[in-house]
Amino acid sequence: MGCVTPLTPMTAEPLLCVQDLTVRFRLPAGESVAVDGVSLDLAPGEVLGIVGESGSGKSQILYALMGLLASNGRAGGKAIFQGQDLLSLTEAKLDRLRGQSLSMIFQDPMTSLNPYMRVVDQLAEGLIVHKGLSKTDARAEGVRMLDRVRIPDAAGRARLYPHEFSGGMRQRVMIAMALLARPKLLLADEPTTALDVTIQAQVLDLMAELGRETGTAIILVTHDLGVVARLCDRVAVLYGGRVMEQADAETLFDTPRHPYTRGLLTAMPRLETALTPRLGTIPGTPRSGGGDLPGCPFAPRCTERQDRCTTTRPALRTIAPDRSSACHLTDPAP
Repeated sequence: MGCVTPLTPMTAEPLLCVQDLTVRFRLPAGESVAVDGVSLDLAPGEVLGIVGESGSGKSQILYALMGLLASNGRAGGKAIFQGQDLLSLTEAKLDRLRGQSLSMIFQDPMTSLNPYMRVVDQLAEGLIVHKGLSKTDARAEGVRMLDRVRIPDAAGRARLYPHEFSGGMRQRVMIAMALLARPKLLLADEPTTALDVTIQAQVLDLMAELGRETGTAIILVTHDLGVVARLCDRVAVLYGGRVMEQADAETLFDTPRHPYTRGLLTAMPRLETALTPRLGTIPGTPRSGGGDLPGCPFAPRCTERQDRCTTTRPALRTIAPDRSSACHLTDPAP
């Protein structure tokens, strides 16, 4: 099955094809739409960055793909991964994929690690279950991966419990756990937030190395555009649960076409503007989620809006080879 909106030249069967993904939550006041018709594709070995302000729906895309939405949430659309629709798989079938072909690095390592198990046993567990390794071999492989994510004295620290690690080290443990199985698809939710700059660079390089070695594709959710510039091949910019713009990373940074993308980049510190410390800002308050808004979700904050921006929803259209934008200003002339 091919994707609805392929963005890059690739084989007939991309590794992942997300079509019209929606995520809705039942709340006492009614239904909330966190993700509103998102379509994405991903080739083997490719790194796709998903960026946007808090509440734009970035993390909920990953949770929907992993089948880990909150109990009041439900996902719609399709997410075809290796010929299977992740959104329609049973829990048992998802369990076989998770930790083997599909892994995730969570944003909060303290709530993702078992406080009652030594770190080495948590690392070994997936290899024993999914790869059939012996306990001894699995533990040894776990220690080697801890060393690769720069845990000092990996062999000694592997026998500690999660609470005996700092926040940054716990995050590196989570990254090691996700990389151990050498998955086909790695979902990373703000994976380097708790790390200092030096370790962050090393971990990003390790993730890129994994992709080159094994063909692992990565979806990276982040608010850090510097991380995107370092690691990602392509970028999807989200706002209000919708995709505003998609392009390869170099093109997006050089010539952003959507007003929201330009606003994000203007607010990013740059070395060449160090002598003029005032950064750009986007007026107004970020919108959380999509829903029944008739026009563009960014219209209330957009300094370039036209009358039709508040009444007619702009479609995500191809505006150049391998590039799409959802903005009336980038629509082709009638």
